[in-house]
Amino acid sequence: MVATIDNAYLPYLPGSRWVYEGVSEDGREQIEVTVLDERREVMGIDAVVVRDTVTVDGDLVEDTYDWYTQDSGGNVWYLGEETAEYEDGEVVSTEGSWEAGVDGALPGIVMYADPVPGTAYRQEYYEGEAEDVAEVESTGEAATVAGTEYTDVVVIREWNPFEPEVVEDKSYAPGVG
Repeated sequence: MVATIDNAYLPYLPGSRWVYEGVSEDGREQIEVTVLDERREVMGIDAVVVRDTVTVDGDLVEDTYDWYTQDSGGNVWYLGEETAEYEDGEVVSTEGSWEAGVDGALPGIVMYADPVPGTAYRQEYYEGEAEDVAEVESTGEAATVAGTEYTDVVVIREWNPFEPEVVEDKSYAPGVG
């Protein structure tokens, strides 16, 4: 494993921050992802800590700390998460938290160094708790976001067996994520 996550499609460099906004059935949703200047050891591996917070109409509904690493080939691995769901400012669930190497949980790939369309893979695996899977839908796409054009975009389709009707397509631009 290497110390820096510099995968072209998922560059998790300390201090990086992304904010995503949209409207869900619950209201106006904002997701903020921040790469912290913190590390955590998972399975003897020095992992990068990424904080992911979700608010709906300004109220915190989820606060998660994720742990990632990159192998020498440039693939980014997901090693676990500590997650908390909130209602009215109180933690109501930590379901979905997992750590690779604990209770049979296994790490998964979140981004290949060289994504190939049709490649399906596990992003995480903790039986009955966290079983997200993904497939590289396409590569070489173009996208425009807030007036900025991106090329060589990778589209990843994600789902989990607990909610098979919930499928997300996520686009990743080189150097941005």
